[in-house]
Amino acid sequence: MSGQVRPGWSYWIIAIISLLWNAFGGFDYVMTKSHDPAWLSQFPADIIDYIDAMPVWATAAWAVGVWGSVLGSILLLLRSRWAVPAFWLSLIGLAVSTCHQVFTGLPPAMTTPAMLGMTAIIWIALIFQLGFAIRSGRRGYLG
Repeated sequence: MSGQVRPGWSYWIIAIISLLWNAFGGFDYVMTKSHDPAWLSQFPADIIDYIDAMPVWATAAWAVGVWGSVLGSILLLLRSRWAVPAFWLSLIGLAVSTCHQVFTGLPPAMTTPAMLGMTAIIWIALIFQLGFAIRSGRRGYLG
């Protein structure tokens, strides 16, 4: 890491929050896909049925979105320039996953204001993290 600019404390706070946020997404993915009974008990049956019926490509896009962000956060903490492509990959996964949701007709439980708001928050968080990684690279924080 010689020649890199040392980031200030705010960089580390944002990188840690990024990892915590994305780790929850990873946890949700694992618990949902492993059909953990305690985790799934909080979801209505129509959401579980919808997830179980997702085609492989849509599940793969969801996985790329989730795990790309986790990887991007880890790479931010390692101050690696590869954080930027990881977040781009995650954004592509999120876009494909969202398109699948929009064009397949979501169950009613997934169209509530809370669920739609959560989707918007995920988009905003990911775009922020991508922008943060790009800015960090330009500032010389990533090698």
